[in-house]
Amino acid sequence: MMQHMRKFDHSDLDGHLLQLLIAILETGSITRAAQRLGVTQSAVSHLLNKLRTITGDALFVKSGRGIVATARAEALVLEARKLLTSMEHFVQSEQFDPAYWKTSFTIAANDFQRDVLLPPLITRLQSDAPGVTLRIIPSGVPTLDMLRLEQCQMIISPRPPDGTDIMQKRLFEDTYRVFYDAVQRTAPVSPEEYLAAEHVTVMYEPQRMLDLDQWMTARGVQRHFRVLVPGFAGLPSFITGSTMLATAPGLLRLHLMRGLASTEVPLPCPGMPMYMIWHMRHQNNPAHRWLREQLLALVPAVLT
Repeated sequence: MMQHMRKFDHSDLDGHLLQLLIAILETGSITRAAQRLGVTQSAVSHLLNKLRTITGDALFVKSGRGIVATARAEALVLEARKLLTSMEHFVQSEQFDPAYWKTSFTIAANDFQRDVLLPPLITRLQSDAPGVTLRIIPSGVPTLDMLRLEQCQMIISPRPPDGTDIMQKRLFEDTYRVFYDAVQRTAPVSPEEYLAAEHVTVMYEPQRMLDLDQWMTARGVQRHFRVLVPGFAGLPSFITGSTMLATAPGLLRLHLMRGLASTEVPLPCPGMPMYMIWHMRHQNNPAHRWLREQLLALVPAVLT
């Protein structure tokens, strides 16, 4: 029925409609989408009806007390993000001024990278680019499609996906440390003490260990993992008040693991590099280049 009622075509699409589609999908609510976009709920409903007529699809349907996206809406959001990026590039000149940049910039990062690098970045954006909203999504094990399909504009990860159209820049290299509760135990100073202990580690995805844990297992280092948590944020609660150990990036001592003691790993151990990763379509875009420069400039301060 919607096909016969169509009064619009693709030429009626604009950036506001694309932003609307993304906002409703990401917030799962007409009310929250209106709040994000700074318009009334009735304006969102009106624009959504226009978008439904253009696409010939309901896009969002009621489910319980909320709404869920149709399969068509899920597919269109991927295209909408790419179109909005192209529209931004169209109007940006080489004389880019971050003070007038208005966008939602999506960065994929797991909790370690997120907590170490992104709070200082948003502080700088609040000052120099107040029109930029930073959206942070989990990176998991990063995939090429995350960048190729514009699910995010940047990934921060120790695991750059391998693709000829993917760019990367190393931000820093961290060293692993062993974290423990000094009230409950002493530091493990020998390999024997370290291996005799019970350990807590991170497993972001089923059957996908941290790079360090894979590295040790491949070399025959067998540890007893008592607890597996889905992110670094879960480590302190299990270490505090117990004799268990967690081997994690050393920079966490400045953030999540404050208050816990730490020592060097008493075994051979690799470093952990950290990269910012982006698609080559953004390589020469002045806005994207500016944001990369800001992130790079913040690194010396977060390492101390």
